Amino acid sequence: MIDMGYYDQDDHGQSRYRNEKGNKGGYLISSLIGVIIGALIVLLVFPNFGGKTNQNTQEESTTAFTNKNNVQGKNVSLNVTTDITKAVGIAEKAVVGISNIQSQGFWSQDNGMSGGKKSTQQEAGSGSGVIYKKANGKAYIVTNNHVVEGADQLEVTLSDGTKLPAKLLGSDVWTDLAVVEVDGSKVSTIAQFGDSDKLKLGEPVIAIGNPLGEQFAGSVTQGIVSGINRTVPVDINNDGVEDWSSEVIQTDAAINPGNSGGALINVAGQVVGINSMKIAQEAVEGIGFSIPINYAEPIITKLERFGKITRPSIGVQLQDVSDIPAYHQQETLHLPKNVTDGIMIESVVPHSPAAAAGLRELDVITELDGHKVRNTLELRKYLYDKKQPGDTMIIKFYRSGKLQEVTVKLSNESRM
Repeated sequence: MIDMGYYDQDDHGQSRYRNEKGNKGGYLISSLIGVIIGALIVLLVFPNFGGKTNQNTQEESTTAFTNKNNVQGKNVSLNVTTDITKAVGIAEKAVVGISNIQSQGFWSQDNGMSGGKKSTQQEAGSGSGVIYKKANGKAYIVTNNHVVEGADQLEVTLSDGTKLPAKLLGSDVWTDLAVVEVDGSKVSTIAQFGDSDKLKLGEPVIAIGNPLGEQFAGSVTQGIVSGINRTVPVDINNDGVEDWSSEVIQTDAAINPGNSGGALINVAGQVVGINSMKIAQEAVEGIGFSIPINYAEPIITKLERFGKITRPSIGVQLQDVSDIPAYHQQETLHLPKNVTDGIMIESVVPHSPAAAAGLRELDVITELDGHKVRNTLELRKYLYDKKQPGDTMIIKFYRSGKLQEVTVKLSNESRM
């Protein structure tokens, strides 16, 4: 016979083993009570157990799904609205794709007898743009200069997929900005410009654009303002020498090739920057840059109206003193020993403002209007940001070791 037993405790708390052979009646009664209680629980939890399914249950079963383990669940639809989704909803239709189409030449032969050079139009690159204005049946779009540079044709793709031929109104290599124009009849949304001077570190921002082209058109990435009043050195002519220092907003919102020219917006859906570049080194992550809209807006207006940015010129070719060996700093330029930086004039353009003011080859410029300048980058930055053609500027320079001063009237010639 099977020994049916269990452990319990006696009146003194000691464990003891009970054998059920001598207490069959109590065991049967206990078992019967357990069965009754179990049945009542099933009926309470599942009132339709064993009966007909009511209408509500049938309706619910039509929206249920069954996974491979035969576990059922309901499809749930959430209507999520946040500050981010609201901001994107305001700005997304104002962001477009821009295709840079260039002629590609190739040689062809006719029936194997003769050949000739032919060309075909192909997309050489793509980027993004922001519609900022509609007027007189036209829509105006700001983008980056490097997005449209070298294009034979431009094509704009609206957020709904509509493609429109575009006309380049003007571009500026120094600020990396450009303005293009399209037919405005298909354009429904224009962007709102915010105030980039009021951005705060840690403030949420959102980048909208077409990373890697139309396949990912209208992509949205979120981040924060990682840095303000940043300056990033730029090599304009790809000669390995820094020519310019761009003023930018730093953000960790993902900015990838194709995002260039797109919008950086705040949580109000206002454009606070034009996405421009990123640091793409292997060990670097989350460092992208955007041109502040307060800096870009006057450039955009001038490009739209005049097609170019007119900048002042002195009429000289320059070289940084820091690049000149110490021997020549002393023996050729005769600089005082405490002067180790500045900008040496390599040559003076005839009939230029520099020539008219009496500046000469080997003069070393150290101050502009009382502001010290240590290199060509700082000189160019002061000249282009603070001065206009026709303005006068006081230049302090060393000639044969002596500090001198002249006043130059700036022109708009092509050389600095």
